[in-house]
Amino acid sequence: MTTTFAVLAEPTRRRILDLLRDEPRSVGDLVATLGLTQPGTSKHLKVLRDAGLVTVRRDAQRRWYELRPEPLAEIDAWLAPYRRLWSDRLDALERHLDRMDDQSR
Repeated sequence: MTTTFAVLAEPTRRRILDLLRDEPRSVGDLVATLGLTQPGTSKHLKVLRDAGLVTVRRDAQRRWYELRPEPLAEIDAWLAPYRRLWSDRLDALERHLDRMDDQSR
């Protein structure tokens, strides 16, 4: 079983998810936008589909891919403690800058 982290370690797959974030896209559209071959794009899409990150819908001869954000919750949960760390540090920086600003007046 491949983890969401392992799947997203590949930059092209992250780019595909970025492209799917706003709207479903056809394989042809993804191929043209990414500048990859159709087989190469399809391999990445298969990995994303197997990981549950995208769904595919057939419409006549075309396949439309759409982002499934639910599996990204694993990454969101992992990042939560780091967000608190960053938030605490940014708050401390803001307080420091406010003090500097007050001292310069």
